[in-house]
Amino acid sequence: MEQSHPFDKLTPDFVMDAVEACGYQCDCRTFALNSYENRVYQVGVEDHEPLIAKFYRPDRWSVEQILEEHQFCFDLVEQELPVVAPWRNGTGESLFVYGPFHYALFPRRGGHAPEFDNLDNLLVLGRFMGRIHLQGRRRDYRHRPRLDCNSFGRVPVDLIREQFIPSEYRDNYAASTEALLSRMEQIVGDIPDLKYIRGHGDCHSGNILWRHDSLWFVDFDDTRMAPAIQDLWMLLSGDRPRQEAQLQKILEGYMQFCDFDLRELRLIEVLRTLRMLHYSAWLASRWDDPAFPASFPWFNTMTYWGQHLLELREQLAALHDEPLALQV
Repeated sequence: MEQSHPFDKLTPDFVMDAVEACGYQCDCRTFALNSYENRVYQVGVEDHEPLIAKFYRPDRWSVEQILEEHQFCFDLVEQELPVVAPWRNGTGESLFVYGPFHYALFPRRGGHAPEFDNLDNLLVLGRFMGRIHLQGRRRDYRHRPRLDCNSFGRVPVDLIREQFIPSEYRDNYAASTEALLSRMEQIVGDIPDLKYIRGHGDCHSGNILWRHDSLWFVDFDDTRMAPAIQDLWMLLSGDRPRQEAQLQKILEGYMQFCDFDLRELRLIEVLRTLRMLHYSAWLASRWDDPAFPASFPWFNTMTYWGQHLLELREQLAALHDEPLALQV
């Protein structure tokens, strides 16, 4: 007999009942959006624009951590930044409970991923990121975690090594990841007084909606304390000269509003490597969710692990390269 997963309870009727518990009248148009960590639905509402209902994965974030995410969004909106913040009811509540789930409602915003090859777009993004980080520096999270070499590196590596990596690759994986972790810890340790701030945390193209001359930042689910460069390096692509030109334009806009510690450029490959390590462990830790084997059938195969080890070796070389440079 197949075991059920908590998200199995999220039938269309359940989702609509949750939205209606907040005072709206649904029109029965409900469909799932592309989301794996949580579950997100667009829900049609009578005499109102559709709403986005986000049901948080049970036991991932505490109530205090979710509310910190929401408050950061509210702080940014108050500064007239284009951030899609949760809906609040008449008493100011933004996090609700229905059945076993915490959930939040958001206004629907449309758009497409920005063109990162367009340097003018990157200038605009840099300005907005500078303004976001200016607010992010004003206080620290009390409950949200920090993005560091332990939480995004050693903990994920231990999970993969002990429970997932095929025995044929275990020794190779252990040696490669230890070399990576040692090098990354050395690089981070060589930057005294490295500043961690509240940031988006997962600022890739899928979390930026661009339409005409406006944009929206969405999905602050992964917000945490991190170096400022965490929200900038995922905007870069292409070969080294191209990335340096992109970075130049981003920081031109960024530093119109917020200072930037150029020593953090050394962290780009560290953060890229941590993302790779964390991603494989994220897939592994979610493998009991039926959506994951169905959506990522290539994971945990011999081919996947062989390619993963090759990419890790390439990252070890990248960690010894000179960081991206700016024109003075």
